[in-house]
Amino acid sequence: MVNMQRRRFLKFIGLGAVAAAVPESLLAAKKGAGRPNIVVIVSDDQGYADVSYNRHHPEEVSTPNIDALAKSGIVLTQGYTTGHVCSPTRAGLMTGRYQQRFGIYTAGAGGSGVPLDEVMFPEYLKKAGYTSGVFGKWHLGLEPPYNPINRGFDEFYGFMGRGAHDYFDLTIGNENFGSPIYRNLEPIDDKGYLTNRITEEAVSFIKRSKDKPFFAYVAYNAVHSPAQAPAEDVAKFDTGDEIRDTLMAMLIHLDDGVGEIVDALKAAGVYDNTLVFYLSDNGGSGVMHANNAPLRGFKQQDYEGGVHVPFIVSWPGRLKSRGKCSVPVVSFDILPTALAAAGGPMPKKGTFDGKNILPALEGKANKLHDYICWNSGDGKWAIRQGDWKIVGQKGLVELFNLKNDLGETTDLAAKNPETVQRLTKVYNKWLDEMGEPLGGAFKRWDPKMDERLKQQRQNKADRQKNKG
Repeated sequence: MVNMQRRRFLKFIGLGAVAAAVPESLLAAKKGAGRPNIVVIVSDDQGYADVSYNRHHPEEVSTPNIDALAKSGIVLTQGYTTGHVCSPTRAGLMTGRYQQRFGIYTAGAGGSGVPLDEVMFPEYLKKAGYTSGVFGKWHLGLEPPYNPINRGFDEFYGFMGRGAHDYFDLTIGNENFGSPIYRNLEPIDDKGYLTNRITEEAVSFIKRSKDKPFFAYVAYNAVHSPAQAPAEDVAKFDTGDEIRDTLMAMLIHLDDGVGEIVDALKAAGVYDNTLVFYLSDNGGSGVMHANNAPLRGFKQQDYEGGVHVPFIVSWPGRLKSRGKCSVPVVSFDILPTALAAAGGPMPKKGTFDGKNILPALEGKANKLHDYICWNSGDGKWAIRQGDWKIVGQKGLVELFNLKNDLGETTDLAAKNPETVQRLTKVYNKWLDEMGEPLGGAFKRWDPKMDERLKQQRQNKADRQKNKG
């Protein structure tokens, strides 16, 4: 039933029609060796300063493999995600669309399941002859119909549950953090340190898929809580902050994983023809003592520290290493960029909110988006247009000029009421186009929201208490 729904929707958006219009021999020729492999590596809650290529990093941070990837490609200095928490951003990345269009405003909305009539990243690439694997954190639906295997992926190793998973206990009976580990459609008992296991599975997939175009989505849950790392790695740090020391130890394994994936691509002889994206799913977490300097705020906020993330693109055979690109880009740009690089059939105009960023990476475009919007369904919202950015929290509105004030230290709203009015009008027009929130979230804030949110939190606490 799920696959039939998919086929109907693919036909509806035009992919089926495009494919049918192209001679089969031409399609076959286009599926040849020239197509790049696509690797998307997503870290979890990584601080903006918790990469050592960033000049603002604290002394304890060392990410030589991520730094090497940055050196081989381009650092997007104004790279954003579509949300300030995990599952909404992943929904936007996997569809190339604002996740609010289909009702996902916040984590846990509707079980975080992306509606089954939304087309996912690997489904587009199948038309171009790609095999696809996902490794790590899914967080896009708990029930079997939402399993990655039923959303277009050929292989899945990871967990479907909510944001966190125990790093050491990978057994089916684990009830501390996260759902069981799955291999494809079946839960399994596994062992090892989860970050390393995700890397091992991704490397195995690359080795087995090197002879045809592949898409690997490597979705680490590092460095998300819980703060867990091998004791010998934690002992390497002495910041005076036990959680920070553990975060740094977790970062070692994340960085090693990036290095092993790159090494696997090189060993398979496909590195030059592999388009690699690296980014965090949102800003660093205050709970985990992440460092987002020089940005303001953390995960769960729409200040730059919540949505402005480390973001790298590398494609040695196509993109010259140009150091940095300052054009604002968004995580939902990854899918249309990958599809453009793959040369696959493109959906009809308007399907994606994301843009192909290759022209910006090649220095041929200095603007991709007229504006970027955020809304988390709890009274928090933001819009960036040009250098101006509004951050709204319930009835309060702040205005910042990011060109002069990246740290969002000076609120200019009172001095620029016309700019506030103009950006708010653009934002409201955008919001009118978005869907109704799932799971009790709110599209627009009103004074009654606080009481309703308070009651929802109490109901959730009661359910957990009764369950316990």
